[in-house]
Amino acid sequence: MARRRTGLALRAALAGLLAFVPAMPGAVLSAQNVAGTDPYTNEVIETVQIRIANPSQDEALNDRIEDGVRRAVSVFPGERFSQQKLDFQLAQARRIRDVGGLKYDIEPAATGGLNIIVEVTIGETAAPEGRGMAFGGKFPTLYEKDGTYVRFKLDLFGLYYSNNNAWYGEPDQLLAGNPLVAGEPAGEGYDDWVEAYAHYGIYGITPLNEGTYVYAGVSAITAASVGQELFSDESRSFTGIEDAYVGIVGGNTDEDGNRFSYNVTAGRQRFTLANGFLIANTAANGSDRAALQANARWASDFLGLARLRWNNTMLEVFYLDPDELPIVDSRTSYAGVNLEFQPSANLTVGTSFVTSPESDFNYFSPVGGIAGTREGLRVYDARFNYVPNGPGAQGPFFGGEIAFQDNANFDMSAHAGWAEVGYSFPRAKWSPAISYRVSKFSGDDPDTATFERWDPMLSGGTGEQWVQGANHFKVVQNSNVIAHRIQGRLRPMRMIELVPQLWAFRADSLNNIGGNPALTFLSDKEYGYEANMTAKWFASRNLYVHGHVAYTWPGDAVEAALAGAEKGWLSTMLFVRYAF
Repeated sequence: MARRRTGLALRAALAGLLAFVPAMPGAVLSAQNVAGTDPYTNEVIETVQIRIANPSQDEALNDRIEDGVRRAVSVFPGERFSQQKLDFQLAQARRIRDVGGLKYDIEPAATGGLNIIVEVTIGETAAPEGRGMAFGGKFPTLYEKDGTYVRFKLDLFGLYYSNNNAWYGEPDQLLAGNPLVAGEPAGEGYDDWVEAYAHYGIYGITPLNEGTYVYAGVSAITAASVGQELFSDESRSFTGIEDAYVGIVGGNTDEDGNRFSYNVTAGRQRFTLANGFLIANTAANGSDRAALQANARWASDFLGLARLRWNNTMLEVFYLDPDELPIVDSRTSYAGVNLEFQPSANLTVGTSFVTSPESDFNYFSPVGGIAGTREGLRVYDARFNYVPNGPGAQGPFFGGEIAFQDNANFDMSAHAGWAEVGYSFPRAKWSPAISYRVSKFSGDDPDTATFERWDPMLSGGTGEQWVQGANHFKVVQNSNVIAHRIQGRLRPMRMIELVPQLWAFRADSLNNIGGNPALTFLSDKEYGYEANMTAKWFASRNLYVHGHVAYTWPGDAVEAALAGAEKGWLSTMLFVRYAF
């Protein structure tokens, strides 16, 4: 037994020399993005309802107003939610004749998306002198007149996080060589910390002509961390620019109801490709930036995006330079094209191609040395998703995705994919929905010359997207892993949602070079298991409260790597977000 442990220690030491050179960014990012601090942005819109609060006895008038608002708002099921876009579109809808007032609400939908409810009050159209603080109106609208709309954004956030036996109580082994470690990281026993941030800025849109608008946004984030977090016990604060972008958007709806729109934008901003399986975390948190678990920053250093939409078909072309931490900047950029369409109202199909035109990120071979770099990476992706059609619809939901990676500069062939099936009972008590998902991200076979380890790129998002396990994801990112998830959704009250999850994790290959150094050479494929519970309270459109508790216990692979010194890992988190 002693000889076995000595051999494991020697192999881990060898791996440590390889795994934390330029390959480190992926492992660094794996410790964040559990909270999902903004419960709305980029979530899939499942339903859009236009309601008239004081309907007229003239049905033709009601129909005209409802149709006009629907066209002006131009938000449809299957799209991803953007508060800025909806605010801009509502400003245009308020100019419609006989629309006296407009407001909207957001509800969690049955299968994890959003229901958007727009309420219209029939009355006298807005006064020509304008709205907003410039005209004696209410905050946060600064100016609204003749199609020009300018608003202030403020997002305030506070988080409490705790761990008992973080890193399975063995931080010295699981964080060996990690450049984010400063001072004393969390580890054996109980550790906790507090994070907070304020995100503030100005966003606006103005017409160039009928149907064409220019928009822009600029914002900053001030963040702070105090206590003993995962990597450090040093108190930190940081202020930096977040959004800084401009764009042009336009389109029209013809007499037959066909919708065409375009959006061209460039600058610092957030980007999610489809469901986040490939690209979600376009900025990094933690280190000197603080707010590791709060996930304050999402804006990339630069995004150039052109989006065209014809009815339910969307084409995106993008170039992305993520905002990486300076201490582990791999100088990676991505470019790609994405096509999505809806053959039916409840079925979405998509395909993507992504490449990395430049990068210093290294892939390591099982025999030592560098197998190649991310530069030249090519990713081919296809996916589909089916949900019950309409608000309150009961029935099955299911989806799947398959992706392949190769590289123009060396012999690489990796693959990943997932399949999910579930059933929603929105009319039953607590509106339950239950689903099972299996996902696989390939590992590298040391017996072949081809490099087969899946590159997770910028995968992530939230604990219901591609953060697989609140604790486990921090140790094993989305590479060389097979994950089984059973997930439920319960709605004890209309604006309260509970999301329990059960996870089982296995390695695809015993060779894990490029992952956590302590787990470089595995003696077993059983990574471990996790049970967690998330509670969400959508108190109002402005106030959101979120908490979770997670317990993770190691499997035989981790027990062998840590020589039996491992302990079960318990984490708890609670945060409050107020935004307008």
